[in-house]
Amino acid sequence: MIRIIIVGSKGRMGQALVRCAPLHAGLQLASQIDQGDDLAAALPGGDVVIDFSAHANTAAVAALCASHKKPLVIGTTGHTDTDTFEIKSVKSIIPVVWASNFSTGVNTLFWLTRKAAEILGADFDLEVIEMHHRLKKDAPSGTAKSLAEILAEVRKLKLAEATRHGRTGMVGERTGAEIGVHSIRGGDVVGDHTVIFAGPGERLELTHKASSRDTFANGALRAARWVVEKPPGLYDMQDVLGLK
Repeated sequence: MIRIIIVGSKGRMGQALVRCAPLHAGLQLASQIDQGDDLAAALPGGDVVIDFSAHANTAAVAALCASHKKPLVIGTTGHTDTDTFEIKSVKSIIPVVWASNFSTGVNTLFWLTRKAAEILGADFDLEVIEMHHRLKKDAPSGTAKSLAEILAEVRKLKLAEATRHGRTGMVGERTGAEIGVHSIRGGDVVGDHTVIFAGPGERLELTHKASSRDTFANGALRAARWVVEKPPGLYDMQDVLGLK
């Protein structure tokens, strides 16, 4: 039986994890950690940690997991460069699954986006559109960033230079070296993502729409089961699903 510790258990994703964990054979919910709780005291009683708290907490969670040699699954987004450096520094000590999205469908979208970009080539303009609920704090979403990273990698572009976050005013004609990334916020939308490949005379759109956070929770729980058997290193959901 794999004992799971959930960090950020009172948040929207934390509650989804608590709800879905009992449905997974071989997994046991060991601890629910949120603000004010002592993660260090709970770590000896768990086999793996799933962090869906907040980006500002993740580096500290990673350091604690490393000191106790506990595998970690990270679902938070919006990290600073410093956060990212500190989180990645533990990969030589423990196995870490760090994904912008744990949905099986979204990770299939990642795979399809790469293949479409490779097949269609430079004649197609690239745009990414994402929509989330009105309470989401970071923009663009981590998933949209991942999609843009895939497109930039295939096109051999520098993401920071290629990204266009919306357009306004007399911006001139679109260049072939742009990747548009657009964020929409409103209502209770769980998460919609569309990648547009707009070419001469035709357009291809790849879209994923999530209607329940349970799909992300179930993916994270799948990752938790997978990571406990892995050596130290940095992994993502593509590794978990065998898509690499």
